[in-house]
Amino acid sequence: MKLTTLQRQAPEPAVALTVGLLQAIGADDFAGLLLRAIGAVLPVSHCTVFALRSSGRVERVSTASAVGEVASLTAVEYMRLGFDQQDSNMVWLARRKPSKALQLWIGHQLANEVANENYRRVCYGETGIRERLSLLAVFPDGYRVAFNLYRNFSYPDYGVEDIDWLSQHSTVIAMAVMRHVELTRRPMAEHPLQDQLMTKLSGRERQLITHVLSGLTTKEAALEMGISATTALTYRYRAFQHLGVSSHRELLVLLGASISRSSRRKRTHTSGL
Repeated sequence: MKLTTLQRQAPEPAVALTVGLLQAIGADDFAGLLLRAIGAVLPVSHCTVFALRSSGRVERVSTASAVGEVASLTAVEYMRLGFDQQDSNMVWLARRKPSKALQLWIGHQLANEVANENYRRVCYGETGIRERLSLLAVFPDGYRVAFNLYRNFSYPDYGVEDIDWLSQHSTVIAMAVMRHVELTRRPMAEHPLQDQLMTKLSGRERQLITHVLSGLTTKEAALEMGISATTALTYRYRAFQHLGVSSHRELLVLLGASISRSSRRKRTHTSGL
C-alpha cells in the first residue's frame, strides 16, 4: 500500500464554509459556529435561526452574537413579547405553501422599516441593529426556517455583493439548518422497543404518531403533514389499532414515556368539563 502525505493548507472560502457548516450541525452553539463560518466572508454582528411549523408554532433554534449574549437575550424577549406575530419574515413565511421542492428567498429589512414601534425598539433600537439580511426557506414537509444575519452600526451597509453571496450559498446553508433541526429535535421513538413498535405502522401513520409524540395535537400534526384533520384522525385511529392502544396515554405508557404531573392535571381538568 502506498500512502501520500497531504499538505495542509488554508481551504478555499467555499470549502471553509462547508467545513464550518458540517461542524455546526448538531452542536449546542449552532448559531455561533455558523456566525464564525459565515463571518469570515460575510461579517455580521448577530445571527438568529427561527423555525416556523405549519401549525404556526414559532421556535427559536439558535442565536449568537459576535460579542456577548445580546442576540440570545433579545431572542428571549422576541418570543416572550410575541414579536413573532409582528415579524414580517414569520408572517410572510406562514402564508407560503410547501411544494415538492425546497423553496428559498432572500429578505432584506432596515430597522426603520419595522412597523411595530415596540418591536423595533426592543429588537433593533436597544441593540443598535441597523438591518437584517435573511434566508427564508420552506421545506417540502411544511417546515419553515428564517436564518437571519444582522449588522449593527459598526458594520458597513449590506450591498449587492453580500446578497449575491448569500444567494449562491443559500441551498447548502438551508440544508445545514434543517439537518441540525432534525438531529436536535429527535422524536421520542428512539428506544429499541419504540423502533420495533413503530415498524408496524405505515409511513403516514408513523409520521402522524411521531408528530404526536413530539408534543403536537392531532390538528397541529395535520397542518404539518398538509392533510385534513379528518384524515389525520384516520391515521391516528389506524396507528392506535396497529399498536394495540386506545388512547394517547396508553401510547405513552406502551412506549415507555413518562407523563408530567402538569400534563396529567391538565388532561384531568379538561375531561371534567
